Amino acid sequence: MTSRILFLTPDLPYPPHQGAAIRTYNLIKNLSPQYEIHLLSFVQEGPASDRTGPLAAHCRDIVTVPPPVRSASKRAISVLFSAQPDMALRLPSSEFSHQLRIWLGRERFDFVQVEAIEMAQYGLATKKSGLSSPPLVVFDDINAEYVLQRRAFETDIKHPSRWLGAFYSLIQWEKLRRYEAEVCRQVDKVVAVSQADAQALQRLVAGLEPTVVPNGVDSSYYSPADTDQESDTTLVFTGKMDFRPNVDAVLWFAKEVLPLVRQEVPEVEFKVVGRNPHQRLHSLKGTPGITMTGYVEDTRPYIAEAGVYVVPLRVGGGTRLKVLEAMSMGKAIVCTSLGCEGIDATRDRDLLITDDPTSFAENVVYLMRDRERRREMGLAARRLVEAHHDWRHIVPLLEQVYEE
Repeated sequence: MTSRILFLTPDLPYPPHQGAAIRTYNLIKNLSPQYEIHLLSFVQEGPASDRTGPLAAHCRDIVTVPPPVRSASKRAISVLFSAQPDMALRLPSSEFSHQLRIWLGRERFDFVQVEAIEMAQYGLATKKSGLSSPPLVVFDDINAEYVLQRRAFETDIKHPSRWLGAFYSLIQWEKLRRYEAEVCRQVDKVVAVSQADAQALQRLVAGLEPTVVPNGVDSSYYSPADTDQESDTTLVFTGKMDFRPNVDAVLWFAKEVLPLVRQEVPEVEFKVVGRNPHQRLHSLKGTPGITMTGYVEDTRPYIAEAGVYVVPLRVGGGTRLKVLEAMSMGKAIVCTSLGCEGIDATRDRDLLITDDPTSFAENVVYLMRDRERRREMGLAARRLVEAHHDWRHIVPLLEQVYEE
């Protein structure tokens, strides 16, 4: 008999234009031939009917709920005074809870798959539902969130202009440590996206045994482009540009690294490709040699144009889907050690890794001037992705969780 899985998601995982959506969509897509998939989701933007797309072909049922509205003042009060972390307070919804109760009472699911910590409250509700034959709850902790906030605090506290953000992260770091540990103790199985995240969760809960199900990439979709599309002097970064780690990365690169590159290659162009540029990035508008595209339907032409793909991340956790996409397209990459965390890449073969502005700039210039070296690194990166990070190889790891 086919096992039945109910996915709970903070937003419809289609179109797959950002990290969590990319991961969830590809999990559902690759599980659906062997499992009966049902989806209960919030829908953050636009009518659900305009966004289901191919999801309908992979899911037996899809039910959507609008997200709750939380005012800025209510959020501020909860940030300061609630014992729960901000992320746990983003999506409490009586309507979503009602739909979940209906589904659990009407259908017999083998598993409830909870995607991201915002949805953990509904996984805990499932555990307390009192069903005579309850489903097993699998918590996919897409980031070890307390680690992300700790790193954000450690970065922002060094800059007086960002002390408000540092204060926020300090508060959330402590709250998330408690909440993430509570969730991990109560669910039936925890999934992490990297070995580093799994170890971070084990530090919270003694004896916890998370299963690592890495992030992946559709290597047939993100395939190498013709080299004649490539520009020696174009640097590209892709990502959701209201996401705090991405904002920090772009500002650090633009202010600390790019001027050093420009001393050697005056004609260099830096393209930041991603939706919703944060107001902190407004200072870069009009800067010669820097382009912020905002939302684009397809990032592949921009990645194809890159002579060098840069990943200057200094904050965050998990595994960078953007890095896997660039590797899959055969791009030469310069990144920080944090930027390639969770990817079993070999330094200097698959990509160049450095953490200080001077050596980052030197590596970028080196690759801009050496097409043959870029080609070698791109081929190595592509081979790594095909062997270890294609979704076809990753989803069986999640299937083992269900089989166990």
